[in-house]
Amino acid sequence: MDAFASRLLSAFEGAEAVVHAWCVLPNHYHVLSTTLDLPKLIAQLGKLHGSTSFTWNGEDGARGRQCWHRATDRAMRSQEHFWATLNYLHHNPVRHGYVSKWQEWPWSSARDYLTNQGADEAARIWKAFPVLDYGTGWDDARL
Repeated sequence: MDAFASRLLSAFEGAEAVVHAWCVLPNHYHVLSTTLDLPKLIAQLGKLHGSTSFTWNGEDGARGRQCWHRATDRAMRSQEHFWATLNYLHHNPVRHGYVSKWQEWPWSSARDYLTNQGADEAARIWKAFPVLDYGTGWDDARL
């Protein structure tokens, strides 16, 4: 997961995209980003997905297995949508039962976010832009 997270962030950097928040879980990932060149970013992610799929399928003896699917871009409609999305992303490891607190998950921007925003401001943003049922059904595992 360390290696994939590093390669994922490098793909966004290679596309000159700004990453606002990210989270990598064992079976999917989320990134909140802005870019001026979406086709370039999609191409970078395609290369990442292709190379990791090839490597992982080889390791597992499962050539042809689909590793990545349902990739999508979603335009932020407002500041409220942006902050709710950021909260959703950081809350994802808690939602899936991997940890009980955001900062416990090592493969996310949550720790940096909490350090940069401060605990009080992060708590204010969490209350002002709640997750509620945001994202329901987006990343349910289909294994």
